[in-house]
Amino acid sequence: MTDTAVITGATSGLGAEFARQLAERGHNVVLTARNLERLEAKAAELSARYKVKATVLPADLATPEGVEAVAARVAQPDVGILVNNAGYGLKNDFHNNTAQAELDNLNVLVSAPLLVSHAAVNSMLARGGGRIINVASVAGFVPRGTYSAAKAWVISFSRWANLHYSSRGISVTALCPGFVHTEFHERMQMDKSPFPGWMWLDAERVVREGLTDAFAGKSVCIPSKRYKVLAAFGRRGPQALVARVAARGR
Repeated sequence: MTDTAVITGATSGLGAEFARQLAERGHNVVLTARNLERLEAKAAELSARYKVKATVLPADLATPEGVEAVAARVAQPDVGILVNNAGYGLKNDFHNNTAQAELDNLNVLVSAPLLVSHAAVNSMLARGGGRIINVASVAGFVPRGTYSAAKAWVISFSRWANLHYSSRGISVTALCPGFVHTEFHERMQMDKSPFPGWMWLDAERVVREGLTDAFAGKSVCIPSKRYKVLAAFGRRGPQALVARVAARGR
């Protein structure tokens, strides 16, 4: 039986590309996001193009009800792949955001992946294996606000979970891209023009490398040599300097 893949934030950007590449590999896909119309359009496109079963699950992962709905679907025995991709950034500095805005962001970036992964791991242990891909960021290797802090948690959790559960057939991979051409920065109303072209990656490449490393059982994937170098600098460089460099953009 071909594993069904559940992808959160599946209507655009990396989530949509994960859905496309997994469908291309022959996996049935469950697409989750908030916008039902966009979900249905993407599911119809994938079904027609790749002849797989593509179903939709509208859910807002900032709410307990949305997380519970996705966790319940992930717990079904046909699900062998989970991609925790949903997420967004906040444009303002921590002190300029409301506490509620920060909490909502934390729930989507940390609480939702934790709870959905918990459901996935229990189901995958019962079925004898599976794969979880948590979309993190190279931002998780540098000190830069609560977004970086949240992504650092995703990386740390994925490393531990991959070590802990790999002997029981479950791989957990943190995908850590840098700047990617998606809707992410437009949603933040961020000006992309100050950043040189070499810093930008295409979603197709990021997902392709992420899937390759996930299926190889790696705990962390940093697409491209340039971002591997930048991540190493973020981990080992003088942290005051790293913070100044990182503060130049998201």
